[in-house]
Amino acid sequence: MNETELKPNSIIVGERNYEAALDLVIEQAENELLIFDQDFVHGDYASQKRLEILYHFLSSNPLSKLTIILQSAEHFVNNCPRLFELLKLYSHKMMVYETNDMAKIAKDCFMIADKRHYLRRFHIDQARFKYAFDDEIESANLLMRFGELLEETTEAVSATKLGL
Repeated sequence: MNETELKPNSIIVGERNYEAALDLVIEQAENELLIFDQDFVHGDYASQKRLEILYHFLSSNPLSKLTIILQSAEHFVNNCPRLFELLKLYSHKMMVYETNDMAKIAKDCFMIADKRHYLRRFHIDQARFKYAFDDEIESANLLMRFGELLEETTEAVSATKLGL
């Protein structure tokens, strides 16, 4: 990929470009990172690279906070062991929620960093997306949607297994 393929504020296509843009937006986050995704199947969330970037975000600032909303947490729990370990390590500043059935109709994905940088994948089945830095207006719109989705969560994904 070249720099023109990842030009902010334009429509971009391609899974690899999407993964690279996720990295760029996460790297901008200093205090708060909010992620809404269907299931973390797309976006290379199981990779070592994604873990390192998120680990750096969480470890760089004692007040940083990562909140993730998934429509289904099954892939996260079963196929993203590095991120699940990160949840165990940073359970005091990282929360993962699963939505109820009402919110499962949403087909886009998005990420907001520090209420001013964002990435939005328009539909989960198509690698078409847009990302921007220092766009507080669109970030505010996505932030409002994130709050609405958070209200439609069932419960947090636990970092520890409960049982007898």
